[in-house]
Amino acid sequence: MSADLLERQLASLLDTRDWLTNAAQTVAFIRQQFADLNWVGFYLQRSERMLVLGPFQGLPACNPIPFDRGVCGRAARTRVTQRVDDVHAFPGHIACDVASRSELVVPVVVGDGLWGVLDIDSPRRQRFDAADQAAIENLCRRFVAASDLA
Repeated sequence: MSADLLERQLASLLDTRDWLTNAAQTVAFIRQQFADLNWVGFYLQRSERMLVLGPFQGLPACNPIPFDRGVCGRAARTRVTQRVDDVHAFPGHIACDVASRSELVVPVVVGDGLWGVLDIDSPRRQRFDAADQAAIENLCRRFVAASDLA
């Protein structure tokens, strides 16, 4: 499915400005549209250098996550998308689900501030490629544009 079509489909689901509703819709949509995922969710920055669990789909998750730990922490700290082919080879990886093998984490930046990160896990090594990354980053931008993220 094309990235443009994915964006249009997500946009049709984001029919409110409420960030919580839109976050839940976004993770459900991604989980449905992309194969081989075992966890999709947001971690929110609610205090200095710390992420807390937000809307997600999958097994119960680790919470909280400091900026100096794991793939999510690195994405939050650097504000750069992290695409990891094998999480077990990633220094400081936080193993919430031992079945997870690869991970894609997109920082969600609003203005000059970090709102949180979108975390996506797969039980398959090397699940995410550059096209997946670009598509997910576009979906995150669509989520931000549709939501009041104060």
